[in-house]
Amino acid sequence: MNNKYRYHHLGIPTTIPVDGEKYLPDYKIYHCGYEDSEFGIEWMRYESDCKLPEIVKTIPHVAFEVDNIFDAIKGRKVIIEPNSPSDGVIVAFIEENGAPIELIQTKK
Repeated sequence: MNNKYRYHHLGIPTTIPVDGEKYLPDYKIYHCGYEDSEFGIEWMRYESDCKLPEIVKTIPHVAFEVDNIFDAIKGRKVIIEPNSPSDGVIVAFIEENGAPIELIQTKK
């Protein structure tokens, strides 16, 4: 299968609370903005005891939707294994050229 990378959003770490944040308790993350941004800008705020890799908590990431997340991560440096932060979505993070990249598969 040929994975096509379709732009999904840009996640930007912040330490400042943003109006309209939603909390993901399993990940200790606040996020907001994606649904309201024409360009898919999402603000990400991490609690101090969040267990995600520092590269994800400190460097902006670009996210791409893929057809098959398991095919998309083969042979890549996986820094967050595939998981489901919300219903109908599987995500994983890879590191590419020193930057975090999020891959997203939506369940059809």
